[in-house]
Amino acid sequence: MLPALRFLLLTCCFCLPAAASAADWIHWRGPEQNGFSRETNLPADFDPAQKEKGNVVWTAPYGGRSAPLVMGGRVYVLQGTGSGLDESEQMVCVDEKTGKPLWTYRVGVFHTDIVSTRLSWAPLTGDPETGYVYAQTTGGLMLCLDTAGKLVWQHSLTEEYGRATGYGGRIPAPIFDSGLVVVGMVSSSWGDFARGTNRYVAFDGKTGKVVWWHDTANPGKETYCSHPVVAVINGQRLLISGGADGYLHAIKLRTGEKVWSYHFCNGAANGAPIVDGNLVYATHGDDNPEGGPYGRIICVDGSQVDANGKPKLVWEFRKSVRFGLASPALAEGKLYAPDDAGDLHCFDAKTGKPHWKYRYANEVRGSPLVADGKVYIMDVQRRMMILTLDKDRTKKPDELDTFEYRFKEPKGIYSETNGTPIAVNGRLYFVSAGTLWCLGTPGAKPAAVKYTPLPAEVPFKENAVVGARLFPADVVARPGETVKFEVVYVDANGRTVKDNRPSPPATWSIPLPPKTPAGAQPPALAGEVQGGALTIAKGPPTQQGYVEFAEGADGKGIKARARVRVAATVPWTQDFEKAPVGSSPGGWVNANGKFTVVKLPDGNLALMKNNNDPRPPLAKANTFFTLPDSANYTIQADLMGTQVRGGMADFGLINSRYALVLDGKTDPDSKQRQVRLVSWEARPRFTKVVDFDWQPDTWYTAKLAIEHKEKTAVVRGKVWKKGDPEPKEWTLEMEDTYPNRVGSAGLYGYVTNSTATETGAHAYYDNIAVTPDKK
Repeated sequence: MLPALRFLLLTCCFCLPAAASAADWIHWRGPEQNGFSRETNLPADFDPAQKEKGNVVWTAPYGGRSAPLVMGGRVYVLQGTGSGLDESEQMVCVDEKTGKPLWTYRVGVFHTDIVSTRLSWAPLTGDPETGYVYAQTTGGLMLCLDTAGKLVWQHSLTEEYGRATGYGGRIPAPIFDSGLVVVGMVSSSWGDFARGTNRYVAFDGKTGKVVWWHDTANPGKETYCSHPVVAVINGQRLLISGGADGYLHAIKLRTGEKVWSYHFCNGAANGAPIVDGNLVYATHGDDNPEGGPYGRIICVDGSQVDANGKPKLVWEFRKSVRFGLASPALAEGKLYAPDDAGDLHCFDAKTGKPHWKYRYANEVRGSPLVADGKVYIMDVQRRMMILTLDKDRTKKPDELDTFEYRFKEPKGIYSETNGTPIAVNGRLYFVSAGTLWCLGTPGAKPAAVKYTPLPAEVPFKENAVVGARLFPADVVARPGETVKFEVVYVDANGRTVKDNRPSPPATWSIPLPPKTPAGAQPPALAGEVQGGALTIAKGPPTQQGYVEFAEGADGKGIKARARVRVAATVPWTQDFEKAPVGSSPGGWVNANGKFTVVKLPDGNLALMKNNNDPRPPLAKANTFFTLPDSANYTIQADLMGTQVRGGMADFGLINSRYALVLDGKTDPDSKQRQVRLVSWEARPRFTKVVDFDWQPDTWYTAKLAIEHKEKTAVVRGKVWKKGDPEPKEWTLEMEDTYPNRVGSAGLYGYVTNSTATETGAHAYYDNIAVTPDKK
């Protein structure tokens, strides 16, 4: 376990997996992934003041903003926790029957613009066989924890793959199926993945190694939170999700290959899709590509796909209603869709015929649960509603039969309610802002429940090889290291098959990367590959490229390719003098299109933060060059900024998820520019600012170091004019009581004054050095 993460054990009797409960709820919308529970005898009201008589079985002080997960007799919640310097996120595990806390696993929040009121909006997923639970945190950690709350593996999606986040807290949930954990993101990393767009990555559920990537290849409109589902259509196992590009996507679950897509939104498609047989339902609350009324519900037939890869539209609802924030539910032939203004719409799922709409709120984020003839749903304003449905579900619920409860949270708890209830094993579980609730009808025993399984896949056939993939599909290596790749043969459904064919001639190679948008040809990865073993050259300290396997004497048979990044190791230096002008450094994450090597008027080569695009993901960026587990190092670089139209950029250094930033704005009180230390820029969890009137067109040297102590860390930054003696005193320093212990070294840059027609201020970086701290 990495030292940056704190682990709190609350019991010591859980090293082995708990006995399986009657059922698990490992997808936030339930076993059928549609927001429908087949449980019965569920409460139609509740009153905490009456304890069990009021249908409240137990409560626990662990609130949140998403749906709980129930697996193996336990309930899991992801939540924001703490305040001030201790503000962070944690996964909480409690006993399903009693609510007794078993353990918590806590992580920091960093490298994100998401504020604390939007933490932990991505639901969890799990693997019942291993008991592993998976989470995507706000700071970008993809976590795998075991039943004891210990870390099995993790990835830093931001530092490794350039994941982007926005203020709104929209983060897609991971999903587990067929041994894989798949998660979507808007990302910009390197090479052919340098362009910022919506991508999906599949990790091996047990090891965390990358199995495949899928690039939608469409421009990402904004961050998004469409949580994916798994379906079987035409005998093919698919991952289906809305995207940041405004499309509904279907891809092969086991290989990441595109099957079809449907463009239906001009913004991000945030609602989670629902699948019923061959029918796929999706919603959005933005403008439509064809114009006309905003907002939309579509139903497409995923089994009927035209030659352009577009499924047949069965019906749609377009009436200037925004279905942008909550996801629908499907139960007993009815589709229940909350709009953003607080109306719940009920449609015939097969035809799209509207049955009714019911006003229950003014502001909505949480999604409905349909169960036992009732709809359980929350609004943002601390209320839970329980609507009673008629026998045929075709009549508008009666307000007199609607139960409403307004939550009373402890003082100091930000009290929005954005969660989604679940119902499993005769109990109803949900979170309010500060509390995890378990409801049940007194005396009622859970009935045996059978859920509709996914349709059968195409029967498996041996020796049905149609393609191959390389495993792992994406690796990070060090200079001189040898990495071994395995050829995995697959059938048309992506399932692994034995290759019993006569062995065709096959070759391994290191191909040239694709050309850049400007037409430049990047070099191939420096190294040698033989029989699937790639040995990285010892020379280039950072680089990137691909390894390829191809069958056939002409190499035109089955092919497979893997991505390889060579990351900087400590100690490491870069002065850009050997870098091609106009290039971005190889082996860096999120540098392409945002940071470029330029030749200055004095002939010196330096790195510049691109200043010609005002769009936030391009104007503001972090780039990373060491691995996320880097620790106990100091980063130093020379920095210079220019002044354009009275404005200057913000830019600086990153060390272990802390940033030392030269602030280009002039403080209105001191009339000087400033230098600041920050970790979570959207929140003042860790922030120290001092006046330092740095000037344009002047080179400065900046240094960022961290002294780790037993329970805290002291973060120190220093800035002085280049060429002057280094001052003994630090420009600013601050102690962090919940410190980041590890993190990639990198650079930060934000050009605040570029426009669509005018370039902004310049920010230059040179003579970067990452050195190990003395022990």
